Amino acid sequence: MKTTAVRLYGANDLRTETFEIPEITEREVLLRVVTDSLCTSSYKAVVQGPAHKRVPDDIAENPIIIGHEMCGEIIQVGDAIKDQWKVGQKVVIQPALKLESGHDVGYSFPLIGGNSIYAIVPEIVMEKGCMIPYEGDSFFKGSLTEALGCIVRGYKGFYHTDYTNYHRTDGAKKGGKIAILGGAGPMGIGTVELAFGYAGASQVVVTDLNEDRLAYAESKCTVENAAKHGCALTYLNTSNLEDPVKTLIEMSDGGFDDVFVMVPVPALFTMAEAICRFDGCVNFFAGPPVHDLQGSLNLYRVHYDGIHVVGTAGSIPEDTVDTIRLIEENAINPGCIVSHILGLHAAADTLMAMAKPSGAKKVCYNELDLPLIAIDELAEWGKKDPMYAELDRIVKANGGLWCAEAEKYLLAHAPRI
Repeated sequence: MKTTAVRLYGANDLRTETFEIPEITEREVLLRVVTDSLCTSSYKAVVQGPAHKRVPDDIAENPIIIGHEMCGEIIQVGDAIKDQWKVGQKVVIQPALKLESGHDVGYSFPLIGGNSIYAIVPEIVMEKGCMIPYEGDSFFKGSLTEALGCIVRGYKGFYHTDYTNYHRTDGAKKGGKIAILGGAGPMGIGTVELAFGYAGASQVVVTDLNEDRLAYAESKCTVENAAKHGCALTYLNTSNLEDPVKTLIEMSDGGFDDVFVMVPVPALFTMAEAICRFDGCVNFFAGPPVHDLQGSLNLYRVHYDGIHVVGTAGSIPEDTVDTIRLIEENAINPGCIVSHILGLHAAADTLMAMAKPSGAKKVCYNELDLPLIAIDELAEWGKKDPMYAELDRIVKANGGLWCAEAEKYLLAHAPRI
């Protein structure tokens, strides 16, 4: 049979192609990939090509399928594993296989990746526990488990110490105060959603230097919704503050228990330490673009105030399972981080446009023939096409967020490739 996919042949060489795929073996699964959430990590792989640590050297001859935030439906199961997996079952792929080669789904394989209509799931993915059953009400939420799982891992990475007995407790402090520095981007918005939906924070302050980004973030993760969960949420523009550290310490009544640094800027790392209270923990969550990024912190506070510093990157299958549970139980709403939808033919251009980030997460519906469309602009599209007008009505009825009802309508009415 044939599939259509976005394949990487070299640095900045993306091609959307239709090609033959082989029959599956007795220990493989054929997957219909319904959605993939586009990620800046894929953009980094695209611009670097074989120079990227996860991308094989021979992609000019053996191109790989790009995309690693995928959710789909099993349509064929190999004979040897029919007792484990069933046709019609929805699954999420956790891309981080933790192989010695460094190869992962969406970076390294010619027959599986998120930006493909069909994919063959190899035995190694299932051996590693990286194909995970999913029973959520929509495919797009399944695609967002990878991004949200990375944030869950970030929350798990925090730790605190009782200095009377040096007993350590893992995770963000329950009922604690959390600062999310540089937090108005897509991962920052997800971190806000998880702060009260998962971590149980009593106070969250989100900082950024851009008022438009802050306003967008607040429209997706609202102060009112946080209050329903017992969390005081504030969005703060620090660009015009004379002393941001002083302001943040005053807002938190002495400092924060946990601080995320969402942008790889040394000054934010220094600020994070300064706004921690006793036994505070900093997660330098952002991935630096260079290998030698120097930062500073007050070592006196590390010793006497017990300030902890950690860094987390990516997630593991355990985090994906935990995130799926949160989604299935409606404890969190992944729709808050969706800013655009698109079809497969728009995926390559959308990935290349990530050189200049805009919006939040962009969800690709692989079988559909759609341009890149902002959720906030559905009403404008609806002036020319009643399908988009109805999508706009559904989204507005769901707090302005992309949702399961909108996806169901889209899959039933949108043109297909």
